[in-house]
Amino acid sequence: MKKLNLNFVKRISIAQIIIVVVAIIVAFPIFYTIRNFVTCWSISELPGMAPSICGTETGLGQPKISFDEEGNPIVVEGVPLPEIVAPEVELPSWDGGSRVTILFIGLDARDWEVGQGAPRSDTMILFTIDPISKTAGMLSIPRDLWVNIPGFGYSRINTAYSSGEGNRLPGGGPGLAVKTVEQFIGVPIQFYVQIDFNAFEEAIDAMGGLYLCPGERITIDPIGPKPPVKMGPHCKKYWGYQILGYARNRKTAGGDVDRANRQQKIILALLDQVFSPQNFPTMVSKAPEIYAEAEAGLRTNLGFDDALKLGVLLSQVPKENIKRGVIDFSMVGLESVILNGVPASIFKAKPDKIRVLRDEIFLASGPVSPMASGDLVALMQEDGARVRVVNGTYIDGLPERTGNFLLSQGVQVVEAGGFANSQYARTTLVVYGPTLYTLQYLISVFGVNATNQILFSPDPASPVDIEVRDGADALSIIP
Repeated sequence: MKKLNLNFVKRISIAQIIIVVVAIIVAFPIFYTIRNFVTCWSISELPGMAPSICGTETGLGQPKISFDEEGNPIVVEGVPLPEIVAPEVELPSWDGGSRVTILFIGLDARDWEVGQGAPRSDTMILFTIDPISKTAGMLSIPRDLWVNIPGFGYSRINTAYSSGEGNRLPGGGPGLAVKTVEQFIGVPIQFYVQIDFNAFEEAIDAMGGLYLCPGERITIDPIGPKPPVKMGPHCKKYWGYQILGYARNRKTAGGDVDRANRQQKIILALLDQVFSPQNFPTMVSKAPEIYAEAEAGLRTNLGFDDALKLGVLLSQVPKENIKRGVIDFSMVGLESVILNGVPASIFKAKPDKIRVLRDEIFLASGPVSPMASGDLVALMQEDGARVRVVNGTYIDGLPERTGNFLLSQGVQVVEAGGFANSQYARTTLVVYGPTLYTLQYLISVFGVNATNQILFSPDPASPVDIEVRDGADALSIIP
């Protein structure tokens, strides 16, 4: 058997880059807006405190606790404040075969710079991926959209995050933001990824910059003591502060709509750069540095195993299969309201038009949230992945025994025999291609722990999609 190049990338590097890529490709920080609340509800679907402009009873016969506009409790001399602790929220999980939707959240730059109070979200993008059709879509939601925030009444959608965070509701700011978007758009959201603007800028620099084709002449105003930058229409490499400035700019005729389209253009450029075959080895080598730069500003409920599966899937979605949509001025009306005594502009939604856009992105290939149906073995057989089994022990005949068992289950074993590069106490999987169902099946058969038993080495030229390296534990697993 031909000797393989087994100098594989360590799993932790792949895991880190996948988590960072999924985060940074669609979360961009952001402009300044006014945070205000217009309604106080005495009865809420969510446990926790009332909004910051309301007084809340801490218990029968107890004094009221008031909050300032940043969501911080106002201390009254002689009155002790109760400890407010948000309940623990269990992380969701993904079955690997259903459509998955992620809300990407960017936070208001000013709130982070001040370093106090509950920050507002200023960028919201829904990203959806369908494993069955290998399609994806993204929908940009404007920050000034006037929506019903569960438990708080109508306000701008960017206050959902600050309401949940400032009042320490279950799931915090991301939890209430997800609930608000789910209710308004009408699609279930499984995960969120939140990143701040500093982490985004530093991660782009750690990647060595981003190759972007602006397609327009535009002057951007970077954050901090940097002069304005003129960007031309041609393709070239830009650094983090330039990409951030481009993503934040709305000083064009289309305002926030133009900005949303620029952000989506950056997403596609990031996908090209990270997952292209010629760039991927370099991106992998930079993964630890990128992760270190972004980690402090990254918050997500996306579990480790699901991040691995999503990274593999995302790398296999062609750009032409990614549908794009922006809630633009044809789908909203511009109106003025009074928020806390101050005039404020809002986007009043035209639900029928937004629903048409929603359906184009989320329903074109099937139901909003299609669950993988059928037995896992049947799904694996339909996958048709090519599998190679090699010996990671000194036990003669073990790969042939494993190969025969997998063949009996319908796995397409094309090679069985030979030795791995080292000995393994536990069976390890090496993934060369996007075969989610087969990977999921093998994980269940061998009880694989994604933390240290899966290695990703994407290789379109590989004659197999997955290599099973038998460990000593296979003796007690294979009949």
